Amino acid sequence: MKNKQDIHLHHRRLSNPEPAGKKSPRFTLPDDRTAAADDDYVEITLDLHDDSVEVHSVTAAGGGTVDDPNLKILAKGLEKKSSFGSSVLKRLASLTRPPPPPVKRLDRTKSAAAQALKGLKFISKAEGGAAWSEVEKRFEELASDGMLPRSLFGECIGMKGSKEFAGELFDALSRRRNISGDSITKEQLKDFWDQIADQSFDCRLKTFFDMVDKDADGRITEDEVREIITLSASANRLSNIQKQADEYARLIMEELDPSNLGYIMIENLETLLLQGAVQPGGGESRNLSKMLSEKLRRTEEHVLQRLYSDGRYFVADNWQRVWVIALWIGVMAALFAYKYVEYRNKNGFAVMGHCVCAAKGAAETLKLNMALILLPMCRNTITWLRNRTKLGAVVPFDDNINFHKVIAMAIGIGVGVHAISHLMCDFPRLLRASPEEYEKVVQYFGRDQPNSYWHYVKGFEGVTGIVMVVLMAIAFTLASPMFRRNKVQLPKPLDKLAGFNAFWYSHHLFIIVYTLLIAHGIKLYMTHEWYKKTTWMYLAIPITIYAAERLTRAFRSSIKAVKILKVAVYPGNVLSLHMSKPQGFNYKSGQYIFVNCAVVSPFEWHPFSITSAPMEDYLSVHIRTLGDWTRQLKTVFSEACQPPPTGKSGLLRADFLQGENNPNFPKVLIDGPYGAPTQDYKDYDVVLLVGLGIGATPMISVVKDIVNNIKAMEEDENAVEEGEGSEPGPMLSSPMHKRKIGSGSEKHDFKTTRAYFYWVTREQGSFEWFKGVMNEVAEMDRKGVIEMHNYCTSVYEEGDARSALIAMLQSINHAKNGVDIVSGTRVKSHFAKPNWRTVYKRIALNHPNSRVGVFYCGAPPPVAELRNLACDFSHKTSTKFEFHKENF
Repeated sequence: MKNKQDIHLHHRRLSNPEPAGKKSPRFTLPDDRTAAADDDYVEITLDLHDDSVEVHSVTAAGGGTVDDPNLKILAKGLEKKSSFGSSVLKRLASLTRPPPPPVKRLDRTKSAAAQALKGLKFISKAEGGAAWSEVEKRFEELASDGMLPRSLFGECIGMKGSKEFAGELFDALSRRRNISGDSITKEQLKDFWDQIADQSFDCRLKTFFDMVDKDADGRITEDEVREIITLSASANRLSNIQKQADEYARLIMEELDPSNLGYIMIENLETLLLQGAVQPGGGESRNLSKMLSEKLRRTEEHVLQRLYSDGRYFVADNWQRVWVIALWIGVMAALFAYKYVEYRNKNGFAVMGHCVCAAKGAAETLKLNMALILLPMCRNTITWLRNRTKLGAVVPFDDNINFHKVIAMAIGIGVGVHAISHLMCDFPRLLRASPEEYEKVVQYFGRDQPNSYWHYVKGFEGVTGIVMVVLMAIAFTLASPMFRRNKVQLPKPLDKLAGFNAFWYSHHLFIIVYTLLIAHGIKLYMTHEWYKKTTWMYLAIPITIYAAERLTRAFRSSIKAVKILKVAVYPGNVLSLHMSKPQGFNYKSGQYIFVNCAVVSPFEWHPFSITSAPMEDYLSVHIRTLGDWTRQLKTVFSEACQPPPTGKSGLLRADFLQGENNPNFPKVLIDGPYGAPTQDYKDYDVVLLVGLGIGATPMISVVKDIVNNIKAMEEDENAVEEGEGSEPGPMLSSPMHKRKIGSGSEKHDFKTTRAYFYWVTREQGSFEWFKGVMNEVAEMDRKGVIEMHNYCTSVYEEGDARSALIAMLQSINHAKNGVDIVSGTRVKSHFAKPNWRTVYKRIALNHPNSRVGVFYCGAPPPVAELRNLACDFSHKTSTKFEFHKENF
């Protein structure tokens, strides 16, 4: 027998019926507010069965009959609509239940609530937070016939990059004011702006609620939640959330609609916003924080006092660089002065004057710099020196690439002085010299005085010099950041001159340059004694070392062959290669290797940070396709992993393990490892690891290594306490663990007790690269040694209305399932870019009197800020920050 219920609904007759296209009239239960004016209401009695609805009667509230045909048609339509179904039955049945208990409003004076009230901004500071005058100005530019179309509303109010979101905001504001159409006047725009710019939380909450509540019935249904989730995900470029909008909509309804009413109210939304707020910097002392802020505030100083302080701080922070550069400049100055004085006392000075002195002085510095410029590129030698000697304490080996570039600039200046002095001064003077004057240089230039400028240019010295200048100009130009990073847009086929390949091959022109330089230094006009021709003396040792380095790479890479164990392609065009570890291949976290793939190019070697930890039995690198070589490498491995004809799985995916002897994989050679700044992280009590995009690769290895070291030391301590040292277990027998429990100073090499890892990336898909690693670290790090922070910059800053629903959903899902919806890991993600000053401040408060190593890898923009903050906090707090940047 079917269940039957009688439900009495009251419907208000409207004097002005809603226009076509609006939703049908709403139903509400009668209460004290609707008891008055009974003449305006009708009573509809419905019979509810398990799977159907039947209209019992339609009468006036006072008991009279109803002659309105529209109401009768509406009532009959309720039982005819097939879509009404179970969802409407559920909605109507809920009306018979007692009303849900009122939502308890939170105290907004509490700090967490006060923090949340700053949110729900519709115009962010990053977009200008334009004042009305600016909005009005844009209205005049965008409006047509005094009307602003909906499609340009976002651009007009400064909400760039969120056209769909701005359109929904336009619709919500229009519904509130009963504005129909897709255009508004300036007066209506001013009314809209006043509401958007209103700083009160209630107003912003109501605006946001109206955006979600599209039918303006004061209730938000699951369908409406799904639509706003999709819209918010689109505005923040979170494709994964868009795909799971249905699942997340159900999650929000379960959380905010525990009574299963089928809708949520504005009070539920407010509660979620206020409860989701988290006080920043857990456990920090407000008084200490305030004192630190005041200490960091720059005081008024005299300009000379400030210059002295800045200079003293600069020398204290950069003393290693200062003494190396000072020594280098001093040696160059001494060589220049020596040659200048030598030629000042020669007979040729009477004819060529100071020009020949300048040319020869510059030539002497060129010999020195052409020798020195090779040494920073001797990576094996530098790695050996920093790992096996104490020179790393006084020599900044991490700046080898920067020193290489500085020397290159000095070479450019030296070439310019030398060439200009000869071509534009010395040669013309020799041609204009009188016979008496020329007689003084006959021993250098021959008895017959030339009468043509080309006599000097076409000579061996002139030809070799000019060819060297041309080749060096080509190499220097293609090595500039604009060309090397392919930022120059050149027409075809000249576009091949930009990019890493052009830089790589053009740098090998220096083989010709060095050959010509030695020849140029032997055939000299004014020097005939062999022992005074010193060019080859300067170059002999550096060239020998560099040649040995290149031969070592070729020999070592051919012996230490690797096999591809696993291949994966992740979102964001990142190729991951897991390779077998060659026997005897020892490395430290933070170091890098060179990779060569002959199928792509037999001559090119490219550096990539190692992402595996030293104790793991494999090597891994993550390669982002940014240039020609990496793009071809990805293509080669993609083709090798296509499904074979038999139908067996061979697709690239993160969890698919290929066989070691897979013949389809191209041969890969590696060379290394090579030293890098991050490898010294163990020297610090606290480390701050910052990775930007693919720059997280060396930091991932460090994070895994920290966890492994801590776990090994814990097991070592447990073994000692329990007396289990006689029979070492599997972990104790690992190479890493043997090193940790060995005797001597090695036992105490690991000093790090706390690590902060900040990964900043533009794309949500990037988190897939190291998803497994981050989950593993979160699970293994039981003592909370590593604090991990993911930042997705495509999402609008926390507090922006465009990311408000994402933040709510993130809090609910993380609390319920322990998984972040943005990164898909256990690590909760933050929105927009980090506030680095706040990060430094928090570390300084938590770790007074500590040395903090700051390690950064990624694009150049944040470098200046991170370095300056490290200096600022080091000088004004008891915490000393030492900044290190990866250089390739």
